[in-house]
Amino acid sequence: MMRALWTASSGMIAQQANIDNLSNNLANVNTSGFKKSRIDFQDLMYQTVRQAGASSGADTQLPTGLQIGLGVREAAIQKMYTMGNLESTGNSLDVAIQGDGFFQVNMPDGTLSYTRDGSFKKDSQGRLTTSEGYLVEPQITIPENATDITIATDGTVTVTVPGETAPQELGQLQIARFINPAGLESLGGNLLKETDASGNPVVTIPGEEGSGTLIQKYLEMSNVQVVEEMVNMIVAQRAYEMNSKAVTTSDEMLQTAANLKR
Repeated sequence: MMRALWTASSGMIAQQANIDNLSNNLANVNTSGFKKSRIDFQDLMYQTVRQAGASSGADTQLPTGLQIGLGVREAAIQKMYTMGNLESTGNSLDVAIQGDGFFQVNMPDGTLSYTRDGSFKKDSQGRLTTSEGYLVEPQITIPENATDITIATDGTVTVTVPGETAPQELGQLQIARFINPAGLESLGGNLLKETDASGNPVVTIPGEEGSGTLIQKYLEMSNVQVVEEMVNMIVAQRAYEMNSKAVTTSDEMLQTAANLKR
Protein backbone atom coordinates (compact mmCIF):
# COMPACT_ATOMS: atom_id res chain seq x y z
CA MET A 1 0.00 0.00 0.00
CA MET A 2 1.31 3.45 -0.86
CA ARG A 3 2.74 5.49 2.04
CA ALA A 4 1.06 8.59 0.62
CA LEU A 5 -2.37 7.26 1.62
CA TRP A 6 -1.46 7.12 5.29
CA THR A 7 0.59 10.32 5.20
CA ALA A 8 -2.27 12.29 3.63
CA SER A 9 -4.79 10.75 6.02
CA SER A 10 -2.72 11.96 8.98
CA GLY A 11 -2.90 15.46 7.47
CA MET A 12 -6.70 15.23 7.22
CA ILE A 13 -6.97 14.07 10.84
CA ALA A 14 -4.71 16.91 11.99
CA GLN A 15 -6.75 19.53 10.11
CA GLN A 16 -9.95 18.12 11.59
CA ALA A 17 -8.47 18.74 15.05
CA ASN A 18 -7.52 22.24 13.86
CA ILE A 19 -11.12 22.94 12.82
CA ASP A 20 -12.37 21.57 16.16
CA ASN A 21 -10.11 24.01 18.01
CA LEU A 22 -11.09 26.97 15.81
CA SER A 23 -14.77 26.13 16.30
CA ASN A 24 -14.32 26.19 20.08
CA ASN A 25 -12.65 29.61 19.83
CA LEU A 26 -15.51 30.99 17.75
CA ALA A 27 -18.14 29.42 20.01
CA ASN A 28 -16.66 31.36 22.96
CA VAL A 29 -16.31 34.72 21.22
CA ASN A 30 -18.69 36.27 23.79
CA THR A 31 -17.49 34.32 26.86
CA SER A 32 -16.12 36.64 29.56
CA GLY A 33 -12.44 36.08 30.28
CA PHE A 34 -12.10 33.35 27.63
CA LYS A 35 -8.65 32.85 26.13
CA LYS A 36 -8.33 31.48 22.62
CA SER A 37 -6.33 28.32 21.92
CA ARG A 38 -3.73 27.65 19.26
CA ILE A 39 -2.95 24.17 17.99
CA ASP A 40 0.67 23.20 17.28
CA PHE A 41 1.66 20.45 14.86
CA GLN A 42 4.70 18.19 14.58
CA ASP A 43 5.93 16.03 11.75
CA LEU A 44 5.97 12.29 12.40
CA MET A 45 8.94 9.94 12.21
CA TYR A 46 10.87 9.50 8.99
CA GLN A 47 11.77 6.34 7.14
CA THR A 48 15.49 6.54 6.44
CA VAL A 49 16.41 4.88 3.14
CA ARG A 50 19.90 6.37 2.97
CA GLN A 51 21.78 8.00 5.83
CA ALA A 52 23.46 11.35 5.25
CA GLY A 53 27.23 11.09 5.67
CA ALA A 54 27.33 7.39 4.86
CA SER A 55 30.24 6.18 2.78
CA SER A 56 29.58 6.09 -0.96
CA GLY A 57 33.06 4.96 -1.99
CA ALA A 58 36.61 4.58 -0.82
CA ASP A 59 37.14 8.27 -0.18
CA THR A 60 33.66 9.75 -0.58
CA GLN A 61 30.51 10.12 1.49
CA LEU A 62 26.91 10.99 0.80
CA PRO A 63 26.33 14.75 1.26
CA THR A 64 22.59 14.30 1.81
CA GLY A 65 20.38 11.53 3.06
CA LEU A 66 17.17 10.01 1.77
CA GLN A 67 14.35 10.22 4.31
CA ILE A 68 10.65 9.85 3.59
CA GLY A 69 8.25 11.63 5.95
CA LEU A 70 5.25 9.77 7.31
CA GLY A 71 2.85 12.58 8.11
CA VAL A 72 1.84 14.97 10.86
CA ARG A 73 0.24 14.93 14.30
CA GLU A 74 -1.13 17.41 16.83
CA ALA A 75 1.59 18.26 19.38
CA ALA A 76 -0.19 20.68 21.72
CA ILE A 77 -3.13 23.02 22.15
CA GLN A 78 -1.98 26.14 23.94
CA LYS A 79 -4.03 28.90 25.57
CA MET A 80 -3.02 32.38 24.45
CA TYR A 81 -3.18 34.73 27.44
CA THR A 82 -3.33 38.05 25.66
CA MET A 83 -5.69 40.68 27.07
CA GLY A 84 -9.25 40.79 25.81
CA ASN A 85 -11.16 44.03 25.36
CA LEU A 86 -12.62 45.62 28.50
CA GLU A 87 -16.35 46.23 28.35
CA SER A 88 -18.16 48.65 30.66
CA THR A 89 -21.16 47.05 32.40
CA GLY A 90 -22.12 49.49 35.15
CA ASN A 91 -22.52 46.55 37.55
CA SER A 92 -20.72 47.05 40.89
CA LEU A 93 -19.88 43.34 41.17
CA ASP A 94 -18.26 43.09 37.73
CA VAL A 95 -14.46 43.24 37.98
CA ALA A 96 -11.82 42.95 35.26
CA ILE A 97 -8.13 42.18 35.69
CA GLN A 98 -5.96 44.57 33.68
CA GLY A 99 -2.72 42.65 33.34
CA ASP A 100 -1.56 39.23 34.52
CA GLY A 101 -3.27 37.05 37.09
CA PHE A 102 -6.39 35.13 38.00
CA PHE A 103 -9.15 35.32 40.59
CA GLN A 104 -9.18 32.45 43.08
CA VAL A 105 -12.31 30.32 43.45
CA ASN A 106 -13.14 27.77 46.17
CA MET A 107 -14.43 24.51 44.73
CA PRO A 108 -16.87 22.16 46.56
CA ASP A 109 -14.05 19.63 47.18
CA GLY A 110 -12.00 22.25 49.03
CA THR A 111 -9.47 22.86 46.25
CA LEU A 112 -8.86 26.16 44.49
CA SER A 113 -9.50 26.90 40.85
CA TYR A 114 -8.73 30.05 38.90
CA THR A 115 -10.58 32.31 36.50
CA ARG A 116 -10.32 35.54 34.52
CA ASP A 117 -14.11 35.92 34.60
CA GLY A 118 -14.96 38.63 37.12
CA SER A 119 -18.76 38.59 36.72
CA PHE A 120 -19.36 38.02 40.42
CA LYS A 121 -22.67 37.56 42.22
CA LYS A 122 -23.96 37.50 45.82
CA ASP A 123 -25.43 34.39 47.43
CA SER A 124 -28.19 34.33 50.06
CA GLN A 125 -25.66 35.24 52.76
CA GLY A 126 -24.14 38.11 50.82
CA ARG A 127 -20.93 36.21 50.02
CA LEU A 128 -19.17 36.98 46.75
CA THR A 129 -19.49 34.04 44.31
CA THR A 130 -19.03 33.11 40.66
CA SER A 131 -22.00 32.59 38.35
CA GLU A 132 -21.95 28.90 39.35
CA GLY A 133 -22.19 29.77 43.04
CA TYR A 134 -18.57 28.98 43.95
CA LEU A 135 -17.12 31.23 46.65
CA VAL A 136 -14.43 33.74 45.73
CA GLU A 137 -11.19 33.43 47.72
CA PRO A 138 -10.54 35.29 50.00
CA GLN A 139 -14.15 35.30 51.09
CA ILE A 140 -15.94 38.65 50.97
CA THR A 141 -19.36 39.04 52.63
CA ILE A 142 -21.41 42.10 51.70
CA PRO A 143 -23.90 43.35 54.32
CA GLU A 144 -27.57 43.21 53.38
CA ASN A 145 -28.04 46.93 53.99
CA ALA A 146 -25.00 48.04 51.96
CA THR A 147 -25.95 50.87 49.61
CA ASP A 148 -22.75 51.22 47.62
CA ILE A 149 -19.97 48.75 46.82
CA THR A 150 -16.51 49.93 45.81
CA ILE A 151 -13.68 47.68 44.64
CA ALA A 152 -10.38 49.54 44.41
CA THR A 153 -7.62 48.81 41.91
CA ASP A 154 -5.69 47.02 44.68
CA GLY A 155 -8.68 44.77 45.45
CA THR A 156 -9.86 46.52 48.61
CA VAL A 157 -13.64 46.11 48.96
CA THR A 158 -15.55 48.82 50.82
CA VAL A 159 -19.25 49.50 51.25
CA THR A 160 -21.40 52.34 52.47
CA VAL A 161 -23.79 51.42 55.29
CA PRO A 162 -26.75 53.60 56.30
CA GLY A 163 -26.07 55.52 59.51
CA GLU A 164 -22.29 55.48 59.06
CA THR A 165 -20.37 58.30 57.41
CA ALA A 166 -17.13 56.40 56.83
CA PRO A 167 -17.02 53.51 54.32
CA GLN A 168 -16.74 50.05 55.86
CA GLU A 169 -13.83 47.88 54.62
CA LEU A 170 -14.83 44.23 54.06
CA GLY A 171 -11.61 42.66 52.82
CA GLN A 172 -9.28 42.56 49.86
CA LEU A 173 -9.41 40.50 46.68
CA GLN A 174 -6.14 38.82 45.71
CA ILE A 175 -4.55 37.81 42.42
CA ALA A 176 -2.86 34.48 41.68
CA ARG A 177 -0.12 34.34 39.06
CA PHE A 178 1.61 31.35 37.46
CA ILE A 179 5.04 31.05 35.88
CA ASN A 180 3.44 29.05 33.03
CA PRO A 181 -0.27 29.86 32.74
CA ALA A 182 -0.42 27.87 29.48
CA GLY A 183 0.06 24.78 31.65
CA LEU A 184 -3.23 25.29 33.51
CA GLU A 185 -5.93 22.67 32.94
CA SER A 186 -9.29 23.91 31.66
CA LEU A 187 -12.25 22.65 33.71
CA GLY A 188 -15.06 24.37 31.83
CA GLY A 189 -17.27 27.03 33.38
CA ASN A 190 -14.48 29.60 32.87
CA LEU A 191 -12.37 27.76 35.49
CA LEU A 192 -8.77 26.59 35.35
CA LYS A 193 -6.88 24.13 37.53
CA GLU A 194 -3.27 24.17 38.71
CA THR A 195 -1.00 21.44 37.29
CA ASP A 196 2.65 20.46 37.64
CA ALA A 197 3.29 22.22 34.32
CA SER A 198 1.78 25.53 35.45
CA GLY A 199 3.80 25.68 38.66
CA ASN A 200 2.53 26.79 42.05
CA PRO A 201 0.41 29.94 42.27
CA VAL A 202 2.01 33.14 43.52
CA VAL A 203 -0.72 35.03 45.41
CA THR A 204 -0.30 38.79 45.62
CA ILE A 205 -2.22 41.99 46.11
CA PRO A 206 -3.41 43.37 42.74
CA GLY A 207 -0.79 45.66 41.25
CA GLU A 208 2.14 44.15 43.18
CA GLU A 209 4.93 41.85 41.95
CA GLY A 210 3.84 42.09 38.33
CA SER A 211 0.19 41.17 38.88
CA GLY A 212 -2.59 43.10 37.18
CA THR A 213 -4.82 45.71 38.73
CA LEU A 214 -8.60 45.52 39.11
CA ILE A 215 -11.16 47.66 37.31
CA GLN A 216 -14.65 47.73 38.80
CA LYS A 217 -17.78 47.81 36.62
CA TYR A 218 -15.87 46.31 33.69
CA LEU A 219 -15.54 42.79 32.32
CA GLU A 220 -12.72 41.37 30.24
CA MET A 221 -14.21 39.92 27.07
CA SER A 222 -12.89 37.01 25.02
CA ASN A 223 -9.60 37.64 23.20
CA VAL A 224 -10.89 35.76 20.13
CA GLN A 225 -10.56 37.80 16.93
CA VAL A 226 -13.36 36.59 14.65
CA VAL A 227 -11.68 37.65 11.39
CA GLU A 228 -8.42 35.92 12.35
CA GLU A 229 -10.24 32.72 13.27
CA MET A 230 -12.22 32.75 10.02
CA VAL A 231 -9.03 33.17 7.97
CA ASN A 232 -7.42 30.29 9.91
CA MET A 233 -10.52 28.20 9.23
CA ILE A 234 -10.23 28.84 5.48
CA VAL A 235 -6.55 27.84 5.58
CA ALA A 236 -7.42 24.66 7.50
CA GLN A 237 -10.20 23.83 5.05
CA ARG A 238 -7.88 24.21 2.06
CA ALA A 239 -5.20 22.08 3.75
CA TYR A 240 -7.84 19.40 4.39
CA GLU A 241 -8.89 19.52 0.73
CA MET A 242 -5.28 19.25 -0.50
CA ASN A 243 -4.67 16.21 1.69
CA SER A 244 -7.86 14.63 0.40
CA LYS A 245 -6.59 15.25 -3.14
CA ALA A 246 -3.40 13.40 -2.23
CA VAL A 247 -5.51 10.45 -1.05
CA THR A 248 -7.48 10.51 -4.32
CA THR A 249 -4.31 10.72 -6.41
CA SER A 250 -2.74 7.81 -4.52
CA ASP A 251 -5.89 5.76 -5.06
CA GLU A 252 -5.84 6.51 -8.80
CA MET A 253 -2.18 5.45 -9.00
CA LEU A 254 -2.99 2.19 -7.23
CA GLN A 255 -5.88 1.63 -9.62
CA THR A 256 -3.56 2.19 -12.60
CA ALA A 257 -1.11 -0.36 -11.18
CA ALA A 258 -3.93 -2.87 -10.57
CA ASN A 259 -5.12 -2.48 -14.15
CA LEU A 260 -1.73 -3.29 -15.70
CA LYS A 261 -2.65 -6.97 -16.00
CA ARG A 262 -5.96 -7.69 -17.66
